Amino acid sequence: MSEPKSSVRTASAPKPALDAVMADKSGNPLRRALWLDALDRQLRPHLPPALRNHCRLANTRDEHLVFLVDSPVWHAKLRLAEAQLIDAARSIGLKATKVTIKTASPVPVRSPAHDNQNGPHAVSAATHKGLRDALASLQDVLPKGKR
Repeated sequence: MSEPKSSVRTASAPKPALDAVMADKSGNPLRRALWLDALDRQLRPHLPPALRNHCRLANTRDEHLVFLVDSPVWHAKLRLAEAQLIDAARSIGLKATKVTIKTASPVPVRSPAHDNQNGPHAVSAATHKGLRDALASLQDVLPKGKR
């Protein structure tokens, strides 16, 4: 005799959000972005020191690397380092033969968490002073009942 089927489910712990996204096919864009970021971190040390903070690997497809730079000056300097980039890409296992450089301002090189140690809304002392002065000038013109 067969046992009756039960609708009771065993309790399971919820998956962390990142694990849930990465487990599904919908995580492919995220996996690719993480892979590109890892490649960027591998290629960056092979760049001349002046270029490292002004360019970022944006994409790679087949034998083609695409870099973003933050101004035309860095575009020209990265173009001069193209052979060095291709050699570096080959040294980490990519079959790169062509580099495309695009200018896009600004280019985020690091994550925002590393860029601003004082928080995402930190402002300078000069900004605080300017805001206080502006507020004080407004209070001079407001009617007494509105303050």
